[in-house]
Amino acid sequence: MSRWAYVNGAYVPLSQAAISIQDRGFQFADSIYEVWAVRAGRLCDREGHLARLWRSLSELRMSAPMGEGPLLAVIRELMRRNRVRDGIVYLQVSRGAARAIMAFPRPARNPLSSSPPRTSIALRWMRARRRALP
Repeated sequence: MSRWAYVNGAYVPLSQAAISIQDRGFQFADSIYEVWAVRAGRLCDREGHLARLWRSLSELRMSAPMGEGPLLAVIRELMRRNRVRDGIVYLQVSRGAARAIMAFPRPARNPLSSSPPRTSIALRWMRARRRALP
């Protein structure tokens, strides 16, 4: 079975998923992430995760790459393509590709990437209030 990811607006086989070497999330950890548990084909604590995602984006002055409805549709499609009923969904939003300068690029570009759901639970809850890469 092929595994799928969603990167910069497209569903791609995991083996072809890639971001730019100049992506600020890659270079400076200028991104946020959210990890949802999936049980019996349903996202656990969906509203809590969405609230933290929107709050984290706001605190880092990043715009959302899409609205709540389209985002949930992408997540559901990834769950379907990867046949996940129990596991996790990992979502990461970065500020996007820009020259390697310390200031935020203007205007901010917000690529969205989501790796395929996994069947094991990852415990990466270092900061419950905001999810940013260290």
